Amino acid sequence: MALRIRSPAFEDRGDIPARYTCEGEDVSAPLEWSGVPDGTASLALIVDDPDAPDPRAPQRTWVHWVVFDIAPTVRAVPEGAGSGGAARVGRDGLNDWGRPGWGGPCPPVGRHRYFFKLYALDTTLDDLERPTKAELEQAMAGHVLEQAELVGMYEKKR
Repeated sequence: MALRIRSPAFEDRGDIPARYTCEGEDVSAPLEWSGVPDGTASLALIVDDPDAPDPRAPQRTWVHWVVFDIAPTVRAVPEGAGSGGAARVGRDGLNDWGRPGWGGPCPPVGRHRYFFKLYALDTTLDDLERPTKAELEQAMAGHVLEQAELVGMYEKKR
């Protein structure tokens, strides 16, 4: 069975509810996964938006959440797990606001895509402190057994 990630709060390619954004409570959405492959030593999660600042002319990928060293026995992240700068599962890296934890969707213009990427790794990443996405990806290189992806959409209502 392949690694899969989903959210009970929104469908793949569906709209992320405002509760999980800057227009709501800005808490992280609940996530669930299955199909963790044999030999997995840890999991990592990266949430990013490749449409920043404008999906018609993207200039960069904005990182909303970086979590690593999630135990391979964990199968879910509860709502709010990344809020307040302290992951309730795993260890937090730094988002593009320069802080640990979840920073919800808050696109300046247009409808953006938010990629929730889960990685099964054959190692733990004990040497990392608070990595950026790029530092985490570098540390994961050569250690990814499988990966899964969930995409949510969001456009500001105001």
